[in-house]
Amino acid sequence: MGNRSRTLTWVLRLVVVAYLFLLIAWPTGLIAKNTFADGFGGMERALSDPDVTHALWLTLRVSVIAVAINLVFGVGMSLLLVRYEFPGKRVLSALIDLPLSVSPVVVGLALVLVYNPRYGWLGEGLHERGIDIVFATPGIIMATCFVVLPLIIREVVPVLEELGDEQEQAARSLGANGVQTFWRVTLPGIKWAIVYGVVLSLARSLGEFGAVKIVAGRSIGDMETATLLVQREYQNFHEDVAYSVSLLLVVASVLCLVVVAILRPSEASHHEPIKEKK
Repeated sequence: MGNRSRTLTWVLRLVVVAYLFLLIAWPTGLIAKNTFADGFGGMERALSDPDVTHALWLTLRVSVIAVAINLVFGVGMSLLLVRYEFPGKRVLSALIDLPLSVSPVVVGLALVLVYNPRYGWLGEGLHERGIDIVFATPGIIMATCFVVLPLIIREVVPVLEELGDEQEQAARSLGANGVQTFWRVTLPGIKWAIVYGVVLSLARSLGEFGAVKIVAGRSIGDMETATLLVQREYQNFHEDVAYSVSLLLVVASVLCLVVVAILRPSEASHHEPIKEKK
């Protein structure tokens, strides 16, 4: 029975490893192989191209702004969902998960319908006041915010539920106001969940393509993020540039995941002393 169980365990391990190798490791490794097929020449050509550096800078700027916005609203909505009861709470919770189930292309089309400067419900009025959302940087930021919306909330909500609100009530009973309670009691308890959510959101933002492709329109240059540039360069048979930028995006995302992997054990060690005190 024990041998059979060990055999089954090894078979399952091999199946999982083979699946991950064929699906992730091998294709990603081929990108690295093709990037350095002629040494560092392809990478040097890519980084010396002004369009590439602009696309990388735009991608980083959009990702940081989107993650910052998502951080503020994500923590706020997490507190609302866990600490307060109100009609429609389940509907709000379901809406937060919507970006996980809806195609990013659909998200982009929905934003165009609302914010298009010619026929959008809000876009026409905003355009008359000199504010353009779609086919401009704000639209790319908004699409990225939509796509990464659940990532911080779904990290923070379980931690808030586990912490409970006893310490917050004790702080208020001692005279602390809402801001003091959040900074001195709530935030220290959820800080690692926030860090995980921020890092995951950043990794997801760097690689977003579908929604950004729709809201950026056909503009080449100013509104072209790194993923859009990869598609254009690959279609124009500039594979060396496409592979180089793809590898940079992969490295950035992998670094984000490594940071998460390094930080996760710290969360357990952070909570253990609290449980022992109880």
